Amino acid sequence: MLYDLNIAWSPTATAAELDRTLAFSASLGYDVVALNHIINPPIPAQTVNPLPRLLPPSATDATSKTSATQPNGSATEQPAVLHRVTVVMSDPSQTHRLVQLAAAYDILAIRPLTDKAFQNACLNMAEPSLISLDMTQHLPFHFRPKPCMAAINRGLRFEVCYSQMLTADARGRASFIGNVVELVRATRGRGIVLSSEAKNAMGLRGPADVVNLLAVWGLGTEKGNEGLGSIPRGVVVNERVKRTGFRGVIDIVQVAQVPEERKQQGDGAEDTENETKQAKGTSNGQERKRKPEEKEARSEQPMSKRQAKKLKAAGKKTAA
Repeated sequence: MLYDLNIAWSPTATAAELDRTLAFSASLGYDVVALNHIINPPIPAQTVNPLPRLLPPSATDATSKTSATQPNGSATEQPAVLHRVTVVMSDPSQTHRLVQLAAAYDILAIRPLTDKAFQNACLNMAEPSLISLDMTQHLPFHFRPKPCMAAINRGLRFEVCYSQMLTADARGRASFIGNVVELVRATRGRGIVLSSEAKNAMGLRGPADVVNLLAVWGLGTEKGNEGLGSIPRGVVVNERVKRTGFRGVIDIVQVAQVPEERKQQGDGAEDTENETKQAKGTSNGQERKRKPEEKEARSEQPMSKRQAKKLKAAGKKTAA
């Protein structure tokens, strides 16, 4: 399955444009996408998810595509849609309401703007699952291997959005390439999620094109395929377990049911086991009954000459 965890959403976007973008992403081969809502601090006390609920909650399991009916009557295939929020953070002290915010969305991401915020996101924060950056900007910090690998070991993933380069100017493209190369060197290509951050259908690209584009800047083909498949899938699964599982660790998906044929086979096996136990019990009882008889038979056996001599000598001693 292929994932695109960043489809840009704005309140001004119409439903027709959104349907067109989702349909085009499905035609490119993406099975799961996430509508991204970017907010700036301070985070409001009353958290409201403004993203449109295109699919029922059961579809957020990200397991299958759905079909939507167009106004002309034709049915188009659409991917499973998740809801994501990205918090733009410049001060680490503004993160006290992230838990409430994460409960209203399927995925929580952080976009740090300062070195202090980036270090805090890599080393301390437990709520977000993605660190998303605007690679077209001149970042006020460098990607060092130690904090980047610490974030990956803690379960965080770094997001690279290729659509940022498509809409940027020459200077923005140069910054994008430099930042991506530095991030790949710091992480050795590990823990990188490839997304689009497309504002419309024109910003989307096919999976093979994305992998080839990132391969030019040092991200291997295998790592690129993982950035579109297994790594974002792990993000989605972990976020779901955090919200629905017991203490964010254990999640009961479905209780297994035994088929009727196996039940009948099990009943037959139990009957045979009971019969064998009863047979063993009767045989043990017979053996127990035979043991005293064997003892009596042993006592009636004739005495040996040595035993007779010993008894005779003992009798003489007692007589003397």
